[in-house]
Amino acid sequence: MMNEEMLKKIRELSEGLYNKIMHRSKPQLSIPVRALSNVEYNKQDGYFEIGPDKKTRALTVNTSKTFAQTLRMLALSKNLVETDDIATKREAYYVSKNWGDARFLEQPESDMVMDDIEAMFMVNREQLGFIPEEKGGDVSGRLIVIDADPETGKEIRIDCTKMGTGAYSIPSSVEHLKFDTNAEFILAIETAGMYQRLVKHAYWKKSNSILISLGGVPTRACRRFIRRLSDEMKIPVYVFTDGDPYGYLNIYRTLKVGSGNAAHINKYFCVPKAKYFGITPQDIIDYKLPTHPLKDIDIKRVRDGFKNDPFVKAYPEWQKALNQLVSMKKRAEQQALAQHGLNFVITDYLPDKLANPKTWLP
Repeated sequence: MMNEEMLKKIRELSEGLYNKIMHRSKPQLSIPVRALSNVEYNKQDGYFEIGPDKKTRALTVNTSKTFAQTLRMLALSKNLVETDDIATKREAYYVSKNWGDARFLEQPESDMVMDDIEAMFMVNREQLGFIPEEKGGDVSGRLIVIDADPETGKEIRIDCTKMGTGAYSIPSSVEHLKFDTNAEFILAIETAGMYQRLVKHAYWKKSNSILISLGGVPTRACRRFIRRLSDEMKIPVYVFTDGDPYGYLNIYRTLKVGSGNAAHINKYFCVPKAKYFGITPQDIIDYKLPTHPLKDIDIKRVRDGFKNDPFVKAYPEWQKALNQLVSMKKRAEQQALAQHGLNFVITDYLPDKLANPKTWLP
């Protein structure tokens, strides 16, 4: 969305509120409910879509502060878009300290209002001028990222095979990037430790691949980067996480189909064609991996998934795997493969996985 389109949306909303006030009508904002209970999912679309439920924020005595905070956040966004500037979520919180009684007491309050505005306009926060604090992720391997010098606009070609022991860091905004690659697949990796091992031994060279460190639940920038790279270069994405409910239902699920909280923009930030390539419950058995006991929070996460998660409900394969994990009462980390040798993951595990798609999960 161009800056002018975003400004038009803000102006139209503001003018509508102003006209209601001038006609002595109660102004109100209609905001989609951002929760798993208000998402729809089908395999053909491949991502969580926002449902019909909305919440209304009307100007009353009890809601005057939140209403004012929403308008002040809109004004800040308008200024950022007009001046082609940015503010981190943390900076936006501190800017509010100048808003008198409308200031935010804690950052979660400002984050919530920012997310509501994002959902209201059905855009992502970067289009509103707000960026996250965290970086997007690290990249190594058979990829050239084509960026531009921020001062001259001159094209910059960044070769991810020439980062030494370091890596290319995904920026907070990736829409302007272009790519050049002959890689056969993208391997998205949960832990920094496993990513470093694969980089250290140049696994990307042996497998003709691109390695991306997720660093836990991937940021929006990381997800968008992987989505654009996969779509535009027409290469598959395999996801390698720990064998536990968090790896399955937080990290992988969020990358593949998105989240309830961001259902209004999942179609841009998820990777529907991703396949699960990590530690499965059956891998724990087949590779005789050392394990840890499932925690109560793990079991609760699985039960919540069966009850509330449209992704789990859509895939019998995942239902079977999750039931198997709970019945085993065990979980395993990626690094557990080191029991068979520090580089067993490179010499045996990943080649085995590539050769046997039947061991993957959807």
